[in-house]
Parts: sequence; structure tokens; C-alpha cells
Amino acid sequence: MEEREVYPNAPVVLVALEIRHPTAGSLSVAERGAIKRRLTRHVPIMRMGRMQQLTLLQAVGEPVSLTGSQTHEFPRYFSRDNTMAVSIRDDAVVVETTRYERWEQLRTVLADLIEVRQEIGGVDGVERIGLRYVDEIRVANEQASGSGWASWVDPALLGPAQLGEELGLAVAESQGIMVFTQSADRTVVLRYGAREGYAVNPGGDLRRSTPSPGPYFLLDIDSFWAPGEGTPEFDRKLLLETCDALHAPVRSLFERLITERLREEVFRRGD
Repeated sequence: MEEREVYPNAPVVLVALEIRHPTAGSLSVAERGAIKRRLTRHVPIMRMGRMQQLTLLQAVGEPVSLTGSQTHEFPRYFSRDNTMAVSIRDDAVVVETTRYERWEQLRTVLADLIEVRQEIGGVDGVERIGLRYVDEIRVANEQASGSGWASWVDPALLGPAQLGEELGLAVAESQGIMVFTQSADRTVVLRYGAREGYAVNPGGDLRRSTPSPGPYFLLDIDSFWAPGEGTPEFDRKLLLETCDALHAPVRSLFERLITERLREEVFRRGD
């Protein structure tokens, strides 16, 4: 296992990994129960999730209109503390957690999920794999706004904040996006900016820490893979190797975007 520092006060509020595949048949009650038994050490509580699919129509020269909607149900398995969920939809398997410490721990859950999904069968291949980390960087400092964030994150993330302040324009919020091509089939998307409130809803299905709402700096890193041609098999070894490759640049990018002051004064301090 690679030695990486685990920050006592890390800013990550959500990690989600989705493996998307061609639409498969809905799971039977027996299959849902089999999955629950196999994943019970991670997520022993089963509930039903729901996703609404909208049907839109747009004629030439006409505005888009809603022609119908359909609600899909799927099994969703939760940890006892409601900080992790595993969803098995008709078109994807998803692992989400709001209490993330190490990649190796999440990978163990993923490996068990892939194995049991293979055993159930019905999946014809893989179309996309995405790994997303959402960080809310919060500091107890009144200067954490506008160009004041330069003490905590790389100034390259602040854009024209300092210029605006020189012109008497206060920065209320900011947002930016950068798309990096890692290879022909792997991409990293970075979304960032100074925000207010929360990036991840505290009232959602997964329980998360809920600091007082206020200013924070968003780092949202989405590392994903999509095959250039064809549809590869839903193969455990291929999937895990691809997920490892997607994870590799995430920590490095994150560390380059923050300052040593942020590490020392915020992340390395326990609550």
C-alpha cells in the first residue's frame, strides 16, 4: 500500500464511483437478496432508490417540450451509519461515501460489488467509468474570500479576483472549469470556485458532517474513462485496473492546488 498522509480534518465531503454499462434487466427479489448477503459487511441495510427519466421532444424551430416521464426503482444498500451507499441500477453500479479515508478501503467495496454483479450476470459490457471527489475547503478566517483565498489555494484558481478588487468589485462567488486529457480514453475535469453554503446537500440520503453554512472553496475533481471504440467486457480485472488509473492523478492534482499553510493550519488539525 502506498503511504499517503491521511489528514485528520480533510475537506472531502463526497466520493462517488460509477461504472456505467448497457441497460440490463431489472434484478429479481432473489438477486437483490443475494447481493445484500454478499455486501453485508459493508452495506447491510437495503432500501429502494428511485430515479426519474424525462422524455423531451424538440421539433425544428420549436422549443423543447416534455412529453413524458418514467420512474425507475433500483436497490440501494447503505452502511449502518448512512455514510456509504451502493446502488445497482439497470445501467450502472455506483459506490458513494461521505466518510472517505483511503482509496484502498473504497476499492475493497468496489471489488466485492463487481464480483457479485458479475455472478448475477446480465451485464454485456462497460461504457464509462467515473471517479469523483468533491471537496469543501473551509477556513476560520475572514480573509477567505476573493483574493484572500490565495493563502489557502493556488492563486491560479482565483482568476481575476485581485483585478476586480482593485476596481472596487467584491467577489461574491466564482466558478471555473478545466478539462485535462490524460490519454485517448481518460479525462480529468476540475471544477473550482469560491462558494457559499454547501456543495453536497446535508439533507440527502447520505449523512455528512454539517459545519455552519458559509464561505468555502470548491474543488470538484471528476476523473473518467470511456472506451474509444467498442464496448469492453464487464471484467473485474479490467475494471479495477481502470479505476486505479483514474484514481492516480486525483491526489496529485489536489495536493498541487492547495498551500502548505492550508495543510498545516487546517487539514492536519483534528476537530
